[in-house]
Amino acid sequence: MSRTAFHDGELAAQRAAGLTEEAERVRPIIAGAIPRGAVEFLARQRMLVLGAADRDGALWATSLHGPEGFLSVADPVTLRARAVVPATDPLADVLRDRADVGTLAIELATRKRFRINGRWHRVEGGGEITVHQAYGNCPQYIQARAVLEEAPAGPVPVATRGTALDAEGARLVEAADTFFIATAAAGGADVSHRGGKPGFVRVVSPTELVWPDYVGNAMMMTAGNLRLNPAAGLLVPDWRTGATLQLTGTAEVRPSAEAATGRETVFRITGSVWTENAFPTGWSEPVYSRFN
Repeated sequence: MSRTAFHDGELAAQRAAGLTEEAERVRPIIAGAIPRGAVEFLARQRMLVLGAADRDGALWATSLHGPEGFLSVADPVTLRARAVVPATDPLADVLRDRADVGTLAIELATRKRFRINGRWHRVEGGGEITVHQAYGNCPQYIQARAVLEEAPAGPVPVATRGTALDAEGARLVEAADTFFIATAAAGGADVSHRGGKPGFVRVVSPTELVWPDYVGNAMMMTAGNLRLNPAAGLLVPDWRTGATLQLTGTAEVRPSAEAATGRETVFRITGSVWTENAFPTGWSEPVYSRFN
C-alpha cells in the first residue's frame, strides 16, 4: 500500500525544526508509484543502497551493485534489481525472503538521487520491490564522484564482525565524506544519504558517533522515524579500496549549540561488520558539495 502522507514522528520532527509549512509544500513530490521520468535514471545506475531490519529487528544499510541495466522498472509499482548481497552481509537472510526496505539510487557524478521504499521479495537472480513511496531528493551535501575505470570487486567478500569500532573502522569514519543511514517506523523502512567534509562525523568513542543534523528536503523522514523507533544502521563505503563498514545501533537527534542547525545526531553502536571486496573500485577523487 502506498504511503504519501507524513506519519506522526515526521510531523513532530518538522514542528520541532520549524519546518511544518515547508514540508507540506514539498510533500506532493512523494508518489505511490515510479514516475516515467525516473525510469531512464534508474536503468543507468550501478548501485542501489538498501536499508532493512534483520531477523532480530536490528537496522542495517547495505548496497547492491551491477552494470547499467541491473535496475529496471517492470511497471510503475515494481522495481527489479538483478543483484544479491553476499552471504556474509547482515541482511542476506531477510533478503532471501520478504522484507520492508528503503532504497536510494544515487548517481554521484551528477548528484542526482531517487528514493524508493516498499516491500522486497526475492526472485531468481535478485529481487523485486513493490513500491510504497517514490520520490526524488535535492543534490545538497553530495560529493561528486565518477567511475573512471571500474575494477570489479575482489573475488570473495571477507567480513569481520564486532560490537564496536576498531582502529581501522574509526579511521574510515573520521575520513568519511559520505555515508548512508537506514531507519524504520511502522510505515516501513527508509535509507538516506549524509555528506560533509572529512571529519563531519566525530568518533566520540568506539561505540558512539556524532554528526550535525541538516535540514535537507525539510520532510525530516530520518529524524521522524527515530522519534518512533531509535533503531538505525549506517553504511560507510571506502571508495578507494571497495571495503564497507556497516554499523547497527540506536540514534537520536538532540539539540546542539555547536551544530549550525542547532541539532545533531548521536549514534550508539551495538554491532559492526567490516567487509573487504564489498563493491567495485575505480572511483575518482571527490568534488565537494558547496553546501558542506
